Amino acid sequence: MGTFDKQRFVSYLRDNVSPAAFGEGRCALHVRLALAAGGLVPASHPVSAKDWGPTLETLGFTRIQIDPEGAQLGDIAVIQSTSASADGHIEAYDGSAWISDFVQKRGFWPGPSFRAERPSFVLYRWAL
Repeated sequence: MGTFDKQRFVSYLRDNVSPAAFGEGRCALHVRLALAAGGLVPASHPVSAKDWGPTLETLGFTRIQIDPEGAQLGDIAVIQSTSASADGHIEAYDGSAWISDFVQKRGFWPGPSFRAERPSFVLYRWAL
């Protein structure tokens, strides 16, 4: 575990969003690169966004039990699969919006299948 610079993390997210309205389906890569920009590089990592929880815990994040509207800068959400997204989704809160490889202008849920199906999710916060 290292130190985590939340400002650098969210700056990377904001500065590297995809020009595509709903990203490019690379949320896990984008969040992983943002974590590295913030000072955290996992020894290994899953490919599917929905499987990132244990890796985040290894890096020093802890599960939190809050409503997404109570998120703080640097919080990360790991969302499980939907019928349209087998890999699920991972996103982070920049203090005003949820971002993965795109800015989620409609809030916490990243797309239509997520809004309709509302799969389970876990929120993580840097604990160290």
